[in-house]
Amino acid sequence: MSSDTADTRPPAPRASLFAPEEVERYARHLVLREIGGPGQQKLKKARVLVIGAGGLGAPALLYLAAAGIGRITVMDDDVVSLSNLQRQVIHTTAGVDTPKGESAARAIAALNPHVEVEAIAARISPDTALERIAAADVVLDGSDNFTTRYLVSDACVLAKRPLVTAALGRFDATVTTIRAHENAADGTPNPTYRCLFPEPPPAGTVPSCAEAGILGALAGIAGSLMALEAIRAIVGFGDGLVGRLLMIDALTMRFETLDYGWDPDNPLTGRAPSIHDLERYRR
Repeated sequence: MSSDTADTRPPAPRASLFAPEEVERYARHLVLREIGGPGQQKLKKARVLVIGAGGLGAPALLYLAAAGIGRITVMDDDVVSLSNLQRQVIHTTAGVDTPKGESAARAIAALNPHVEVEAIAARISPDTALERIAAADVVLDGSDNFTTRYLVSDACVLAKRPLVTAALGRFDATVTTIRAHENAADGTPNPTYRCLFPEPPPAGTVPSCAEAGILGALAGIAGSLMALEAIRAIVGFGDGLVGRLLMIDALTMRFETLDYGWDPDNPLTGRAPSIHDLERYRR
């Protein structure tokens, strides 16, 4: 080719930014036009906070690690029990009685040594939430109680961080993404979690999975979808679940979506917001 002839070929993927072993490891991502070398670099640079290494967090953590997320922080104050293993696939029988964060970190290291893992054997609290969330690019909430769910969702709005949140029932699950610090295409604010569920249900009205039971494989579906939403958000392809609640019914094998929007009366980003900090969670 002469020096005055323009080269119209697309630039080659910047594979040199990866170790040779990483090029092979992520080969199926690198050939995807929607991800490619630039997208894989975004994943490698990303910091993801996962709340809970249980039914939802377990599969999400595995797929985030497999995808090459650069740094994963997992927070969980529980230890692995034998009854967890029916659905919490990141843990093993040998890991029973081990702190879940430690067990998850060990599994991630075995799956992908290129991922840096921080395991925190504590629940997220109003004292730590804003700092932990602000240090992440994306937050995944797989917690098993409403207090934590609302604390994390409120803190993500205050810290201006995207949140992928999910919930499990006996044979049903929901997944959605919250980006309440951004506006929709029409200029209106994106909805908050409180736009969808203004208040948590009264204490004792929703049984725990220990009381009601849960289909193990359903946790794998919902947790994998959480990881997919996080990967999509980091790389920036496709249409995610902002303003849409994905509902999964494992009894009828139906997937449906419910559209929801910004509530001008919501207490976080509404016209007269009343939540400006996390003090209510310290009471």
